[in-house]
Amino acid sequence: MNTQPPFLPLSLNEAKILGFKEFDIILVTGDAYVDHPSFGTALVGRVLWDAGYKVGIIAQPDWKSDTDFRKLGKPRLFFGVTSGNVDSMVNNYTANLKKRHDDVYSPGRAGELRPNRATIVYADKLHALFPNTPIVLGGIEASLRRFAHYDYWSDSVRQSILADAPADILVFGMGERQMVEIASRLSQGESISDLNNIAGTVIKVDLKKWRTMEHEGSVELPSFSEVSKDRNVYAKAFALHFQEQDPIRGRPVVQQHPKTVIVQNRPVMPLSTAELDHVYELPFARMVHPSYKDLIPALAPVKFSIVSHRGCFASCSFCALTHHQGRIVQSRSIDSMVREVERMTRMPDFKGIVQDVGGPTANMYGMNCPLWGTKGACAGKICTHPLCKSLETGHGQQVELLRRLRDIPGVRKVFIGSGIRYDLVLTDSSGYLQELCEHHVSGQLKVAPEHVTSHVTDMMHKPSREVFEEFKGRFEAVNRELGRKQYLVPYFMSSHPGCTVGDMVELAEYIRDNDLYTEQVQDFTPTPMTASTCMYYTGLDPFTMEKVHVAKGREKRIQRALMQYRDEGNRRLVYEGLKMSGREELIGNEWMCLVRRKGRM
Repeated sequence: MNTQPPFLPLSLNEAKILGFKEFDIILVTGDAYVDHPSFGTALVGRVLWDAGYKVGIIAQPDWKSDTDFRKLGKPRLFFGVTSGNVDSMVNNYTANLKKRHDDVYSPGRAGELRPNRATIVYADKLHALFPNTPIVLGGIEASLRRFAHYDYWSDSVRQSILADAPADILVFGMGERQMVEIASRLSQGESISDLNNIAGTVIKVDLKKWRTMEHEGSVELPSFSEVSKDRNVYAKAFALHFQEQDPIRGRPVVQQHPKTVIVQNRPVMPLSTAELDHVYELPFARMVHPSYKDLIPALAPVKFSIVSHRGCFASCSFCALTHHQGRIVQSRSIDSMVREVERMTRMPDFKGIVQDVGGPTANMYGMNCPLWGTKGACAGKICTHPLCKSLETGHGQQVELLRRLRDIPGVRKVFIGSGIRYDLVLTDSSGYLQELCEHHVSGQLKVAPEHVTSHVTDMMHKPSREVFEEFKGRFEAVNRELGRKQYLVPYFMSSHPGCTVGDMVELAEYIRDNDLYTEQVQDFTPTPMTASTCMYYTGLDPFTMEKVHVAKGREKRIQRALMQYRDEGNRRLVYEGLKMSGREELIGNEWMCLVRRKGRM
C-alpha cells in the first residue's frame, strides 16, 4: 500500500513537500475538495494513490481562464473530469428552472463556482490546453448521461456526453476498479485508444471503423437521430438499455450518433466485502482541505457518518441508482465499520454522535438474494414491487452492527439519518423496529411514501398507502411501549408522471387528516436516465408502452402548491387546483377545507 498524505495535493508546492514534481493523474472537479469518503473525488483519489499513483486535484477551477487548469501541469497518465457529487444542472437550477444562488459543495455556500454542464466545459478546456493528454470522464453527471438522454433544462434530447465532450473514455457507476485499471494499463504503455474492453466504461468508435467491426453479443439501441425525433422510439430504447445494467447478465450496449458510435461495455462487477472495507478504511481526514478559509456546508451532515453498503434493489422509478450503483447490495463487514468509528472517536471534534450508518437505503445492509452471484438481478422484474420471496430481508446483521457500534467507548449515540425502507421492516422478526426506536432515532425518522394514491405509487414502484399505514401504526405502538415521543417525517412528491391534480388533492387531504408536516417536499425533477424522466418526456411507461399523464407548466406548479396548501402564498394555485379537479367543497371556512373562500380570486 502506498503511503497516503494527510490531504491530496491541490498545488505544486504541496507536491514538492511530498517529494515529487509531476502528477500521474490530475482530477478536475466541480466541488470544493473535502477529504471524506462521501465525496467522490476524494474517494477515487485516495484509491488511485493507494494503488501507487501520484494524484493531484483541481477543485472548482475558474473555467473562464486557463490559469487554474494549468496550475498542476500536465499529468503523466490522464486527466479525470467530474462535475462533482451532483449533476451540475441539478445543482445549478431548481425544479422550476430557477437559478440557484448558493451551493453547499462550495466554500461558504458560494454560488456560480461551477459552470452549467461542468463535465463538458472542463473537458473542452483541458483538451484545448493539453491536446495529447487522455481525458477520462466520471462521476454522476457523466455516468447518467452516457446514452442519448432527455435533458430537462434544454427540453430536448441531447447526445451522449461522450459524444459532446472531447474525452477518450467514460467511467460509469462506482469507478474504483475502472480508474485503477485505466491507470495501470496506461502506465504499462498502452494507448488510451487500446482501452476498449474495460467493464464499467463507455468508449466511442469512429463510424467508418464501426462498420467494419463485428458486433455479435451486443444490444444496439435506436440511434440518436431516431430517439431524438420519435418519443415512442425513445421509450423503447430506454427499456432496452435499462435491462442491460447488471454486471452478471448485462451485455454491451451500442448507440450510433451522427459523428460517432457510443459503446457501453458491460457493467463492472461489484466490489467484494474485503474490497469495500479496504476502500472505506483509507485514511480520510474527514475535513475540508486546509487551504479553504470558509466551511463547506455539505460536509456537516455527513462528517461523522459511515457508509455500510452500496446498491439498492428497490428500483424506484425516479431514482437513477439502477444505472449507477446497481441493484445488487454490496455490504461491508461489521469489524471494518467498528474500526472506522473507533478512528472517528479519536478526532478532537467528535462529540460522541455517529450521524448516520447507511447507504441508499439504510436497512438494506446485509440483505442478499441467492441469485445475485450467478444470475444477477432478475430482468423484467422489480424486487420490491411486489416484494420477491427470494430476497433475504432479515435485519439481524444490521441489528448486530448497530449494537457493536454503540458499544464502542466514546460513542454516545448512533443514528440512522439516511432513511429506511419501511416495507422491509414489516418482514423482519429480529426486533429491528424496537431496536431502532429505542436507540437510533433522534426524535424523527425519515421515510419516503412519496404518495398515497395507488396508481401513482405503482408508477413510482413504491409501497402502497396501506403498507405505509401499517408501518406507521407499528412505529407509534413501539414508541408508546418505550414511552418515547418520536415522529415520522414522511417525504412526498408532486408532479410525478401518472399523478393528476385530483391525485394531489387526495394527498393534500391525507396530509390534513393525519396532521403531517410538509415543509420537506419534492417537486419531481426529470433527471437523466431515470424511468420517470423517460415517462415525463415521452408520456409513456417504457416497460408497458401505455400512456401516462404528465404534469407540466402551470399544472406542475398547482400540484406542488396542493402539497403545501397551508402556505398562504399558495392560496391562488390551491384554489385553481380544487376548481380544476371538481373539488370546490374543499374551498371554504370549515375545518376540512384546504383553502379559505375569500372574495374574488
